[in-house]
Amino acid sequence: MDIGYDDDLERFRAHVGSVIRDILPDDLRDKVRREHAGLTPSDMRRWTRILHDRGGWSVPGWPAEHGGPGWSYERQYVFERELALNEAPPLNVFSAGMVGPALIEFGARDQKRRFLPGLANGDILLCQGYSEPNAGSDLASLQCRADRDGDDYVVNGVKMWTSDAPHADWMFGLFRTDSSGKKQHGITLLLIDMASPGLTMAPIRTFEGGDELNQTYFDDVRVPAANRIGEEHKGWGIGKYILGMERFGSAEVGRSMGMMRRLKRIAAAEPAAGGRLIDDPHFALELARAEIALREVELTERRMLFGPGGPDAMGFEASLLKVRGTEVQQKIMGLMVEALGSCGAIDAGDMRPGGDNAEPLGPDAAAHAGRVFYNLRKSTIWGGSTEVQKNIIAKAVLGL
Repeated sequence: MDIGYDDDLERFRAHVGSVIRDILPDDLRDKVRREHAGLTPSDMRRWTRILHDRGGWSVPGWPAEHGGPGWSYERQYVFERELALNEAPPLNVFSAGMVGPALIEFGARDQKRRFLPGLANGDILLCQGYSEPNAGSDLASLQCRADRDGDDYVVNGVKMWTSDAPHADWMFGLFRTDSSGKKQHGITLLLIDMASPGLTMAPIRTFEGGDELNQTYFDDVRVPAANRIGEEHKGWGIGKYILGMERFGSAEVGRSMGMMRRLKRIAAAEPAAGGRLIDDPHFALELARAEIALREVELTERRMLFGPGGPDAMGFEASLLKVRGTEVQQKIMGLMVEALGSCGAIDAGDMRPGGDNAEPLGPDAAAHAGRVFYNLRKSTIWGGSTEVQKNIIAKAVLGL
């Protein structure tokens, strides 16, 4: 099947690819090439600022009046693919693809003026306060309360799995403001300053040793009512709007395409049975299956994106991409660890037989591939677990 671009998009692709290669700092490119699990906060601020200074490229979907280039869905798609294929860090999804669009759609004028510039240029980093100990994928059951007290809300309770909370400037979260009706009602979306008195965090160590996940505690945290997005008690609809964007992007097709390129490069260089690993019949078969599955997700995403209405016309179908995209991503990373062999084990790539100044063992990706492999085991849980997504698909898409 021909999945090429038309002439206009091809010219745009060539242009943005050239610019990305020109402006991408070598140290950030090296982190992506080595499958580094994530950027530091200073890395993210720096990369966001670099893209922002190109004319709002840090927020490609935002209209020009709010600091973005106002690109079409098709151009946004091509741009994000070029970031991944040129081994550049991804966009800051919380700012560019979730909270920014929500503020543009539902925020008050002074909120847009106050927050959008900082989200676009990297001055403001965000974390998401959705999940709770007993309300993960079932967000409608959340109990962390925000009670109105004059011009403030007073927040008490706990949020769970708060990614990068210690490095964030602000949290966007859903909070219970009324319990008298259906559980989807009485939920309000608030922006909370992470330096607020009474807000504390505790890290949750992940299997591979990461510390990006946190448990966040609220003890009489006062939040100005001016930081509420949308109407009181009606945050459920805005929260679903944001989640729809997260699930569409969570397929991470561009990232998987970049990983696939690096996997092929490793397999073509690794020896096996007197030849190359990429020529081994068993490995070649698994590699082909993974590439076909990735192409299927890519085609499905493009059909949804380029179809009538684009993503705006897509509802619960985003769950299809979330489920299959994360499964394929896990498969590709599993093959990379298999291709690296003992060098792909956690910490194996950091072994330096020649001392601290020697190069790590194995290919570039060896230093971090094992950690990324285990870190990505949670990709079929976050943003709504696969089991929950399948229920959504069955009920809302298939009508079962």
